[in-house]
Amino acid sequence: MKSRQRTYLFVFLAFALLLLGFIFKAQEHMRDFEVNYTAGKRLMAGETLYQRGDGHYIFKYLPSSALFYLPLSLLPLWLAKAIWFYLVAFSIFSLVYISYQLIPEEEGRPKYLLVLTPLILAKFLLRELQLGQINAVVGMVLLFMAWLMISEREEKLWQKEIGAGALWGLAVALKPHSLIFLPYFIVKKKWGALGSGLGVLIFSLFVTSFFYGFRQYLTVFKDWASQLSRTTPHLFTSQDNISIMALFMKWTGNRSLSLILGGVVIVLLAFLILAVVLKGRDAARAPVLECSILLILIPLVSPLGWDYTLLVSVLGVMLILQHFSKYPRLWRGVLVVNFFIITFSLFDIMGRELYAKFMSWSVITVNFLILIGYLLFLRFKKVC
Repeated sequence: MKSRQRTYLFVFLAFALLLLGFIFKAQEHMRDFEVNYTAGKRLMAGETLYQRGDGHYIFKYLPSSALFYLPLSLLPLWLAKAIWFYLVAFSIFSLVYISYQLIPEEEGRPKYLLVLTPLILAKFLLRELQLGQINAVVGMVLLFMAWLMISEREEKLWQKEIGAGALWGLAVALKPHSLIFLPYFIVKKKWGALGSGLGVLIFSLFVTSFFYGFRQYLTVFKDWASQLSRTTPHLFTSQDNISIMALFMKWTGNRSLSLILGGVVIVLLAFLILAVVLKGRDAARAPVLECSILLILIPLVSPLGWDYTLLVSVLGVMLILQHFSKYPRLWRGVLVVNFFIITFSLFDIMGRELYAKFMSWSVITVNFLILIGYLLFLRFKKVC
């Protein structure tokens, strides 16, 4: 069978399997997509996006994110769900493929990385599909941003920096946690990227304002801030919240102490990232490792960091697997155990009671803080 025929066959089989998955499983769920679909309808009608009557399923993103869902909100819900399901599936495939292209070719790119990485993170990837979330889409956009940042062609560096910034601005407009890259651009002195990114963000907010008018738009922003401040503290102890703040809240039960301890850890992590950037000034393709760490940090430093958001760690996991042999033998053993826990910490395997305890101990948060440590090792040992 010719290569092109094999490709067509693979695409057809993937499409068919996803269609079966959507019909018999996903379409009954995708509750988070329904929230965003409703936000698109409210935006079209000029209604406030943030309504107390929505309870737990309140829209939590910037108004500009609703603009992204507006075209889908014009379709019947079942059709909008189907389109979104395939978009998320494509984004997940892109997360793996782009990460594979980003890792250093000089160190070798074994094909098993394309299989082992999604297997380790399968629980997060499948949960994303089930909920109809947007994290895979945002992660794909941010990986394309990283791809532009590592260009080695001198003649178009400025244009690619502007493009990388525009993609970052789009990611922030879709989900604010992408703001984690703002200080990174400042430290790296990527002023073109910073300017174009902020420009895209401001433009998206400006376009959204046409659905309300200036005064009502300000009211919408006040509603957004009010709802976040009202609901966020109550979600620190939620089972699926794996943020650093949630970790200390679950461990101590004291909100004030948790804010202090979480703030101290986040500041320490910020200094570590700064050290990583400074250490890699002369490293080839330095943004690859730096972006991989920042992507893992997104759900850890966000107050509402849900566990399925950890799917954006694809690049970091792939880098660690690629350089597995570079770690000391004892560290390799710890890494295998760490990956085993991440992969098999499933509700269906552990059962309701044990899984609830596992999540209440914030073990997953610790797992991914450990992975950040393994990535730091690669930079300080000048591996990448």
